[in-house]
Amino acid sequence: MKKEAMLYEKLPGESVHCFLCSHHCRINNNDFGFCRVRQNIDQILYTHVYGAAIAQHVDPIEKKPLYHFLPDSLAYSIGTIGCNFHCGFCQNWEISQAAGRAQSAEDYGTPCSPAEVVQQAVANECKSIAYTYTEPTIFFEYAYDTARLAREAGVRNVFVTNGYMTEEAVLTAAPWLDAANVDLKSWQEKYYREKCLGRLKPVLNTIRRMKELDIWVEITTLLVPGENDFPEELEGIASFIADVDVDIPWHISAFHPSYEFMDRPSTEIGSLEEARKIGRQAGLRYIYLGNVPVENHTVCPHCDRTVIQRKGRMVEMAGARNGQCPDCGAVIAGVWK
Repeated sequence: MKKEAMLYEKLPGESVHCFLCSHHCRINNNDFGFCRVRQNIDQILYTHVYGAAIAQHVDPIEKKPLYHFLPDSLAYSIGTIGCNFHCGFCQNWEISQAAGRAQSAEDYGTPCSPAEVVQQAVANECKSIAYTYTEPTIFFEYAYDTARLAREAGVRNVFVTNGYMTEEAVLTAAPWLDAANVDLKSWQEKYYREKCLGRLKPVLNTIRRMKELDIWVEITTLLVPGENDFPEELEGIASFIADVDVDIPWHISAFHPSYEFMDRPSTEIGSLEEARKIGRQAGLRYIYLGNVPVENHTVCPHCDRTVIQRKGRMVEMAGARNGQCPDCGAVIAGVWK
């Protein structure tokens, strides 16, 4: 459904300035922004994906991945088509890059109102709604209305995001956004510009701002062989995370050939383990390996007691349900209830 967008201003002439994401698109009349879902029609910026879900599923919160936010709970996950990045390694490229091909309202997705999303979340006993699969920034209005209804129903809200938001967008989301997993794809500006068609600094700013606003943050880095898996690259990422907060969980995920990167090999587990060593040397307390069949237990950083056991999607709360280590009483960082 087409609806007037948020966070834009009219410019002299017939164009508008969208400041929802850090592309800061200046959009001429009848044109779309970079995301291909926001269109200027007679100096009113419209979103074409409001209430148009391309994917809806009940997922374990660990799948987002969020390991320290309401662990062993369910998240009602929704997404629309479109993205404000164009990553050649995207795992969901069929929907994230579909907006440029949309010709009719039906192409944008299945109608599902914010109220219906919340109803489905409650009916499926989900403790949170995850705005995911594609970039939630580009369906911000849909998330905004859904999230406020979710809060009234006692359901939390989670973004799985590339972090390419403006400060205005982060501040607008803060009153209802409980947690976010932010992709920190690389420590190279060149990588962001060439591989994602974006920039690094806005992502770093988003991570810092979210932490300042008391939004629970976890970070994911997809390790692409020969692209962003060099020691100095990983040291930069790990040092940045540690500078923000050593308690931020870092998910280091394996790449598998996809989209425009079909000629690249999958990430070897040894590369992930080397990255984990670098993270530990930087002082990070919670590091997890993703997209590979390994154990990802949460261990008390003070006494090494296993406080959350994970095997695949099976989670056993081994004493951390109240956010404390049962042996030494140390606080385990996270949102537990």
